[in-house]
Amino acid sequence: MADGSDTTLTTDQTASGQTPNGLVAGIKSFAAEHGGAKAVIEYVGKRGARIVLVGADGAWGDQFAEDTVTAREACAQAGVAVENAWERELMDQMRPSNDLWRSMARRTMAR
Repeated sequence: MADGSDTTLTTDQTASGQTPNGLVAGIKSFAAEHGGAKAVIEYVGKRGARIVLVGADGAWGDQFAEDTVTAREACAQAGVAVENAWERELMDQMRPSNDLWRSMARRTMAR
């Protein structure tokens, strides 16, 4: 059954299968290595969903799931809280590595 307004449509989604063990293990491993973690799930079209993990120490990484439902289930099974959006506090916590800054600079200068 779908609920919604004239501008948005929300449907009840159920997972089609089990959450991949490798995805849950990857999320658990990241959280263990970085003193805990929070996640933001981003829908990326046909590719599925990107789970951006931000560790308590500021490190960040990502994982991919086949859809947002699977991504949320994987985070729940791994014991990682999912944020609804990119809040300022979460973004301030992120600490990009020097390698990432260098790679971004190369891309900007190449344009």
